[in-house]
Amino acid sequence: MPSYKAPLEDVGFLLNDVFQFDRYNNLPGFSDASADVREAIISEAAKLSENVLQPLNRVGDLEGCKRNDDGSVTTPKGFKDAFKQVTEGGWLGLSAPVEYGGQGLPVTLSQTVAEFQISANMAFSMYGGLTMGATAALVVHGNDQQKSKYLPKMIAGEWTGTMNLTEPHCGTDLGLLRTKAVKQDDGSYKISGTKIFISAGEHDLADNIIHLVLARIEGAPAGIKGVSLFVVPKVLVNDDGSLGARNGVVCGSIEHKMGIHGNSTCVMNYDNATGWLIGEENKGMQGMFVMMNEARLGVAVQGLAQSEVAYQNAVAYAKDRLQGRSLTGPKSPDKPADSIMVHPDVRRTLLTIRAFNEAARAMVVWTALKSDVAHRSDDPKERQAADDHMGLMTPVLKGVLTDGGFANAVAAQQMFGGHGYIAEWGMEQFVRDARIAMIYEGANGIQALDLVGRKLPRDGGRAAMAFFGEVAAFAKEHGADEAMKPYVGPLSNALGHLQQATMWLMNNAMAKPDNAGAGATDYMQLFGLTAFAYMWAKMAKVAQDKIAASGATPYLTTKLVTGRFFMERMLPETALHLARIQTGAATTMELPAEAF
Repeated sequence: MPSYKAPLEDVGFLLNDVFQFDRYNNLPGFSDASADVREAIISEAAKLSENVLQPLNRVGDLEGCKRNDDGSVTTPKGFKDAFKQVTEGGWLGLSAPVEYGGQGLPVTLSQTVAEFQISANMAFSMYGGLTMGATAALVVHGNDQQKSKYLPKMIAGEWTGTMNLTEPHCGTDLGLLRTKAVKQDDGSYKISGTKIFISAGEHDLADNIIHLVLARIEGAPAGIKGVSLFVVPKVLVNDDGSLGARNGVVCGSIEHKMGIHGNSTCVMNYDNATGWLIGEENKGMQGMFVMMNEARLGVAVQGLAQSEVAYQNAVAYAKDRLQGRSLTGPKSPDKPADSIMVHPDVRRTLLTIRAFNEAARAMVVWTALKSDVAHRSDDPKERQAADDHMGLMTPVLKGVLTDGGFANAVAAQQMFGGHGYIAEWGMEQFVRDARIAMIYEGANGIQALDLVGRKLPRDGGRAAMAFFGEVAAFAKEHGADEAMKPYVGPLSNALGHLQQATMWLMNNAMAKPDNAGAGATDYMQLFGLTAFAYMWAKMAKVAQDKIAASGATPYLTTKLVTGRFFMERMLPETALHLARIQTGAATTMELPAEAF
């Protein structure tokens, strides 16, 4: 059976030392999250994830969710009690606004807690994760009545939330949606249509489910410009806050999925369901993008989280598995074979996953702090810079972390040999669960196109130029430090490749847009590797300073070696991505469709 331990030491290193969390105490909520408070929150989150959620991961995978004849859904054994513990602990409201019952703490802490819960039980974590995304959209775009009616119950976990976007014929092109909204005399709307792939669309964990639904008002323009956003509760809410009649929305079926069986992914049928407009008519994507951006960061964390738990189990197995002898002579001569940890290729695999995980975790914390600055700072320049960072890094995080997370789950499975293919070891579940993260909330090819086509040129390339400048300044500041040369030299090379790729796209994509499309995924991966290298260089500098001040520890020594491995063995791939980008789209687009 698989196991999981939250990476508390690594999280503490990032929060306290690398990003110096206490430097942000001028922002609302940060002063309430002192070092002692942070440690208590993160430690309790670890216990909940390790002791309550992780044991239910295989249960949820084997049992799945059951749709009953009346359209209700029963979740796997133990999920209901676990969700009660999550809500009673206040975990859903950790970073939610205080005025609606939340604790108002930094979102950086919520993202850390989310990683633990996802590693422990990805399918279960989605019930709460989607609720937090829905609350974020209501906070930004809901009116006062909607906020007071729905947010306190959702933040408390008494009610949950969903996002209803796509339909059977749509995919990512939401401008094609057919769900319609007919305005009523009382200002409400009647919503009719079918939505698919609705995670947590129906379940027995909460008394009500608040659906946020994209639909087209009668007479609205075609395409994405005619899409509006509505709040449609499963059970109507009376004026006094009590639950009233059942609304016209029902789960038509549960999707039969490759993974995340413990989450009820539903086909939702709306039949004259009563809903209320969120924000302005035909401006629904503005509200939905709040949810989608929250979800994309959450999905990025899913990639990291599955990679982390797969890595932990692969390491444990590799240390115990006796097979073959070291190439340099037996290391355990008293045993019939050495552990497979003596083999360089096993170590290459494990170090690759570890180096990815630690850089990815740093990127998540870095970007979560930017989110806190963007939403909490009273300095317009700080808010703008942080918002620029969020816009640029969201597609990179979502695409790179989920691509890597799946690849790492497969690589970790490989460490088990044939046992990795057997369900009882749990590795094949990690592979199946990780696979969806590359697809939903915008498939990764879409993320790459968003990065190259929208985020890169936005505001004259301001966000990208700021990132390039920050990395270059770090490299210049530490370039003469002999101890930092193994990190700064490769970082500078990677930045040069990223800048060359950016310039090539600027010069070759405007006249021939297919050049951007053909190079987008490689550009996203190149960007991610460069950002990872920056994270590793920052971590290495802090580790070196701590060793100089207080002496070496196993953790700090391992950090430096892992960072060098990344620079030597993983970062050279930036040259490959640059070469691919610079080939353009000619051969990619040359064959006619019928030739395939």
